[in-house]
Amino acid sequence: MVTPILAEVTGSIHVGLAALGAAIGVGLIGMKASEAVGRNPGAATKIMVQAILAIAFAEAIVFYALFLVKQ
Repeated sequence: MVTPILAEVTGSIHVGLAALGAAIGVGLIGMKASEAVGRNPGAATKIMVQAILAIAFAEAIVFYALFLVKQ
């Protein structure tokens, strides 16, 4: 009887930690991308493309965690 409740709590903690990690990662990526554009405005397009890709990979962690918890 305790095991299903513990499994739900553990799953919720994993998703929360994954979301927290992704949020921190996205914040750091945005901070460094804006800093890089400030230093070299001519490379803004290349920096933006790389930042968008990095943000997408960071957000994918949350989706992996959600799909693993659902099973």
